[in-house]
Amino acid sequence: MRSTSPDSRVRFSGGFTLVEVMVVVTIMVVLGLLVTTGVRRAMDNAKASACMGNLRNIGLAMRQYADDHQGKFPETTHSTALEYSWIFALEEYLGEFEETRTCPGDPKRRERIEAKGTSYVLNSFLFVPQVDPFGEPMGAQLNRLSAIPQPERTLMAFVCSDRVGVGPGNDHTHSDGWSSWSGVTRDISPDRFGGGGKDHDSGKSNYLYVDGRVESISAKEVKRRIERGDNIAIPPGVEGFR
Repeated sequence: MRSTSPDSRVRFSGGFTLVEVMVVVTIMVVLGLLVTTGVRRAMDNAKASACMGNLRNIGLAMRQYADDHQGKFPETTHSTALEYSWIFALEEYLGEFEETRTCPGDPKRRERIEAKGTSYVLNSFLFVPQVDPFGEPMGAQLNRLSAIPQPERTLMAFVCSDRVGVGPGNDHTHSDGWSSWSGVTRDISPDRFGGGGKDHDSGKSNYLYVDGRVESISAKEVKRRIERGDNIAIPPGVEGFR
């Protein structure tokens, strides 16, 4: 007597069993995920590479500006008017200025371009002068190349956090607040490429050094250093920072 209970060998009009259809669907889903992941990874790598190029050009423009201004780097909006800040001071030294000052991986890139802002923020330890309660300079003033003892180990610029405003006044970090991971991620995006998630501890980002070198560093490495008390923004060999 033939069983009337349904089974997976029931054939569809095309001649496939239910199991065969499910296998095909599963394969298509897996292939789709692999293709999507591969495309996303390739796009991330391309954006990271373009960002590296931007930072190298900014580093070169900083050097050229310093050569033309007695060795002094341009200032941030902390100490000068908007129209004289580094974003605008470097315009004549950079070709595609709007494209160079914004990161291709920045979700707010178009907003920053329209607002004349930037995706890159300068290290406040170098570009925000230390002053006493009376406004007089104090400690090492590091906004010139000759004042930085180890330019090859000193970070100059970072990719900004999504939480940073899009206007030109948001052109520098607040690195003295980097005693915690949350303090870091308020200023910069250590997981700009291949990252994501609320902890910001996956993926990587790009970092510009004073000597013009650009390095890609994983978010895990940056977090590890911060959590052991190593503020990566502090210029090595300079007294007075902690």
